[in-house]
Amino acid sequence: MAVNKKTIQRRIKSVRNTRKITKAMELVAAAKMRRATSAVAKTRPYANLAWQTVRAIMRQAVDVAHPLMVAPKNAARTLLVLYASDRGLAGGYNVNMMRKAVTFVAEHGAANVDIIAVGRRAESIAKSGATILASFHGLTNQPQLKDMLPIIRLLVDTFAKGQHKGVYLGYTDFISGMTQTPKISLLIPLVPREDKKNEEGTNYTFEPNARDVLDRVLPGIIETKIFHALLEAAASEHAARMMAMRNATESATEMLDDLTFTYNQARQAAITQEIAELVSGTAAISK
Repeated sequence: MAVNKKTIQRRIKSVRNTRKITKAMELVAAAKMRRATSAVAKTRPYANLAWQTVRAIMRQAVDVAHPLMVAPKNAARTLLVLYASDRGLAGGYNVNMMRKAVTFVAEHGAANVDIIAVGRRAESIAKSGATILASFHGLTNQPQLKDMLPIIRLLVDTFAKGQHKGVYLGYTDFISGMTQTPKISLLIPLVPREDKKNEEGTNYTFEPNARDVLDRVLPGIIETKIFHALLEAAASEHAARMMAMRNATESATEMLDDLTFTYNQARQAAITQEIAELVSGTAAISK
């Protein structure tokens, strides 16, 4: 019984230390999530308005065959920029994104899909048969546009050279602290969606000409969309990790309660046994 109590005490100490770690990780993730969600909230209006403006310009410049608006002829491969985390312990964040990415790869043919992996966990997509062109780490802790410039240059260059018929973004869209949704959306070629409500009564005059205007605004909107996806992914990652650590802390607390109850039972049983032995000894002496 004494050995059993010592074992339980060791487990209580181990679980208590684990709870301290998970609680600390929860607080760190919560602080990072607040910063990331603040950045997302500030960026979303700009990104949406910028894309609406570019769509309107593209609709007015339908006679301009800009390279970023037309899929290269005879291109068979597809490029996916895939965002995931560098570390684990983020609940289903990486699993859900990878599941969607694997489906995307299967639909487009694994032999015809290239990957730019953003985050170490994104590299696991190689198991699906897709080819990883490049991998970038450490971008979600403090997202900055300058860190995304090599990715932007790489995907624009490969598309301009006719290596890919389409470039897609795979990232997790931040909805709330409890909900994050993985999504894959087309980035290039840039295609304006039909929006008759905003199109009515709109007319633009291009100076010096439509092509020069598109040469300036289209690369800018690509930068905006790629950086905004990073912000969404960062906020989703920190939110998922915060919830995972909170659940782990709550589970550790429940386990501590169960272990404490078991320890008290063992301690009570040991005391009862000692009392019984004393009573039996006293009875034997009195005889």
